[in-house]
Amino acid sequence: MKSVLSALIALVFLSIPAQAAVDVQEVTSPGGIEAWLVEEHSIPFTALEIRFAGGTALDRPGKRGEVNLMMATLEEGAGDMDAQAFAKARDALAASFSFDANTDSVSISTRFLTENRDEAMALLRQAIMDPRFDQQAVDRVRGQVNSIIRSEATDPGDIAADTFYNMAFGDHPYGTNSNGTLESVAGLTREDMFEAKARTMTRDRVLVGAVGDITADELAALLDDLLGDLPTGGPDLPERVEPTLDGGITVIPYETPQSVVYFGHKGIARDDPDFITAYIANEIVGGQSDSRLMEEVREKRGLTYGIGAYLVPYDHAELIVGQFSSGNGAVSEAVQVVKDEWAKLAADGLTEEELDKAKTYLTGAYALRFDGNGPIARILVGMQAQGLSPDYIATRNDMVNAVTLDEVNRVIRDLYDPENLTFVVVGQPEGLETN
Repeated sequence: MKSVLSALIALVFLSIPAQAAVDVQEVTSPGGIEAWLVEEHSIPFTALEIRFAGGTALDRPGKRGEVNLMMATLEEGAGDMDAQAFAKARDALAASFSFDANTDSVSISTRFLTENRDEAMALLRQAIMDPRFDQQAVDRVRGQVNSIIRSEATDPGDIAADTFYNMAFGDHPYGTNSNGTLESVAGLTREDMFEAKARTMTRDRVLVGAVGDITADELAALLDDLLGDLPTGGPDLPERVEPTLDGGITVIPYETPQSVVYFGHKGIARDDPDFITAYIANEIVGGQSDSRLMEEVREKRGLTYGIGAYLVPYDHAELIVGQFSSGNGAVSEAVQVVKDEWAKLAADGLTEEELDKAKTYLTGAYALRFDGNGPIARILVGMQAQGLSPDYIATRNDMVNAVTLDEVNRVIRDLYDPENLTFVVVGQPEGLETN
């Protein structure tokens, strides 16, 4: 029996072919909980994605890391089951639960077979509504978090990232590591776990995506049973913050043969009318394997094995961020090439050929994201979080293709800012100093 269930789980990725139309239904439960649903009844399997806005940014002052620790401990027992008993009950149902903490949200991803739906959701409800947070479990997970913190403290990439974001956002939650510090995590108590759960899992901030063998009526009833008793509201979300990046280079000495570089400046909000245009521009500049930055820094000069840039649209701030590693003797030249390319972009823009190539890639690759129930459920929740409409899936490629070269170059002139391009370099870079 168990091997049959495992085989069905493996087949979930075949449930919805990548090229199939995705018919999104908007569902509202009798209790008022809203969700997006894609029905697919060919395999008796469902993926459910639940996300709550707020995330680790809701850590209280002096308790950095509490939301991360809470989410990592949430599955460590519920009701009258300790961690081992809970895991055994979950595995007996061939269900999977994943609890994750991110900067702007916490999420629960679950997959279950139709025949075990009621039992799997009853078990998940216990984890959400009646977690144990046993002291032994909290201490064990705390030890795991501390190991991560210690490891990151000696990793040049993590040092560069933490420094960059702290420079950008200071004491705002975006400016500090969501894992917390050894000191802050050491001070977290079992009671803090209950408080963190109550603060982050509230009905007014829940988003739900469901894909698979479930009807709208069945999903509506499931949502009220699973989430209906959550608190109706939570604390205020963090205030909006503008990144304080005004250009220059910060060097952090570290004994390593390669320097790690983070760079960037203020970005663009996801709900900005020009976001799609900026997304295309970034794909050309730093997203593709044959991007401008890859061409200039790697292909022409061999200064790095890889370089990329990406948009970071947080809920309350925006950045453009890039990163690469380079030998200590080459990193100064690599930084200068990036600065030169940024200035060239702002002055000259992109070409029609680059735009056409990016459109072909982005429109062709889009369907590949829809490669199973779980990924589609996450996409549905992401669309809701970004304020998109259900028909975005059908219209997205049309929006990409409609962008003109004049629009791309206008956005580049507005967005790419050579004067405020800020670099953090961790290593022993020759010829580079803080300025």
